[in-house]
Amino acid sequence: MKITAIPQLYRNLRRWREILHVLRRYGLADWLSRFQRFPFRQAFKDRAGVPLAEYSREQRVRMALTELGPTFIKLGQILAGRPDLVGAELAEELKRLRANVRPEPIEAVEATLAGELGDAFREQFRSIDPVPLAAASIGQVHRALLRDGRPVVIKVQRTEIEPRMRQDIEVLAGLAQLAQHVDTLAAWGPREMVKQLAPMIRRELDFARERQNLELFIEMFRRHRLDIVIPHPVTRLCTRRVLVMEELVGTPLADFLQDPEFLSAPDCLQDPDCLQDPDCLQDPDCLSAPEGDPPRPSPVFADRAALQHSLGEAIAKAYLTMIFEEGFFHADPHLGNLIVLDDRRLGILDFGMIGRIDETLRETIEEMLVAIGTGDQNRLTRLIKRIGNAPPKLDEASLAVDTAEFVGTYSRQSLGRFDVTGALNDLSEILHRHRITLPNQSALLLKMLISLEGTLRELGAGFDSLDIVTVFLRRSRLRRLSPRRRVRQARRIYLEAENLLEAAPEEMLALLQQFRRGESRLVLEHLRIGPTVNRLVLGLMASAVFLGSSLLLAFEVPPVLFPERSPWGIHRVSLLGLAGVIGSIVVMLWLLLAINRSGHLTKDNDD
Repeated sequence: MKITAIPQLYRNLRRWREILHVLRRYGLADWLSRFQRFPFRQAFKDRAGVPLAEYSREQRVRMALTELGPTFIKLGQILAGRPDLVGAELAEELKRLRANVRPEPIEAVEATLAGELGDAFREQFRSIDPVPLAAASIGQVHRALLRDGRPVVIKVQRTEIEPRMRQDIEVLAGLAQLAQHVDTLAAWGPREMVKQLAPMIRRELDFARERQNLELFIEMFRRHRLDIVIPHPVTRLCTRRVLVMEELVGTPLADFLQDPEFLSAPDCLQDPDCLQDPDCLQDPDCLSAPEGDPPRPSPVFADRAALQHSLGEAIAKAYLTMIFEEGFFHADPHLGNLIVLDDRRLGILDFGMIGRIDETLRETIEEMLVAIGTGDQNRLTRLIKRIGNAPPKLDEASLAVDTAEFVGTYSRQSLGRFDVTGALNDLSEILHRHRITLPNQSALLLKMLISLEGTLRELGAGFDSLDIVTVFLRRSRLRRLSPRRRVRQARRIYLEAENLLEAAPEEMLALLQQFRRGESRLVLEHLRIGPTVNRLVLGLMASAVFLGSSLLLAFEVPPVLFPERSPWGIHRVSLLGLAGVIGSIVVMLWLLLAINRSGHLTKDNDD
């Protein structure tokens, strides 16, 4: 640990104790779960009295993150979309993470509004519902009416959540620093993982980014003439901790799917004779509902299957437009963030997290889809290594075998029966098995595609989403071959070549001058030489102690054991010499065991 980290450690000491206590509790429970008949196996229990050892390892990880609080819950929710890092089983379990937080009282919400909008914020609102519409780990949402009568929702950040999460991020960085010294954990690059995930957590604390995202997507959907509704932000009332936006009135897609009676046709409309009679269709007794019941839908939307088809098509077109046309996308298209409006259009909520992909990544994705479709396993293997960060000791032969099996499974599936979710999950498992990590944006895209396919499957839309994918791919290939793109690409190559030709002579001249002045240096770095040197020094010290202790024994240096000759023939044994010999032998045996465990004891070791 660096000396500069000591102030952070001292500042966060209390939080360190809390976190280490939880990790120790669940870690011991995980160790005890391996011993079925151990007497203390049921020592650690959850709040319901169930021994923690009875849960699976994935469940214990989820429970530990829940107990550690909002930052770790948010971290788990992010990792739920990173099966390439944590594996498919743990990622699936982490999807169940929910923040069990009590909503803050309306007085705390009003205090935040006053701090962000000024004490006169009440003049902007006619009323604010004191009961929150939803409460999460970072913020909570309240319905409200503006002074002009427009219905809006107010998203307010929880009190003191920002300093708490920043403190937890510092502690996470410290834990990653410690994990880097454990061989089994260092292989996953914990420092790099925290370095990737920490900015994502910080971005969620800035509601101003979400306001910008709302405006960005509103303009995008308007430009592409997609009939998708995004809540408009009330810009003058938005800050880093407060987001005010119009309320979308409708039914969440999850409720729509769970309610089989939603959008069912009146009995009269199910009569073919009635449907052919204009007078019947205009009969108020047919179209109106009994008193107290919700109004019945018009005949245009009486067919639930037709509405599900149109919703599924709208969702697929919207998200594929984001990916293949714009290069940025809404990263969380689960059922809770999609809403069926009263006018039967689709609405999208929660733009706190979006992903961006550049042209190179988008073209790589297109090439991967083509490689899967054509069964080109060698090309897919190269693309996997290009899109991810492969470890130095990647087993390329094993990766090629796994890729061949993947291609053999999915390249033969027909377009109408292609299992997108299965393919993405299997691809994530291959990445996790070979420790190939994805950059943040690639991982967000993978998470979004899995979530999108799950939503479309739950919707049960009567169309094949891959038909739309092929349309976008065809359009994308035409765009890549267009003269405009070729001209733009040629211009970029020309500018880069011009910069290289301008800088190369100066750099070569500076290098020659360094050689002439004798200032050039060759730096050699031996990876993992630290543990080797430590073992070498420890072995030399143990040998020196052994030799010195042997001399102490030989010269009977006091204090001595058995000053008088014992029945066993032992006489005047130097106590210091005996302790030194025993200690040095123990250290030597420990070194031999450590070298044997690391696999560096045999002469055929190439490392």
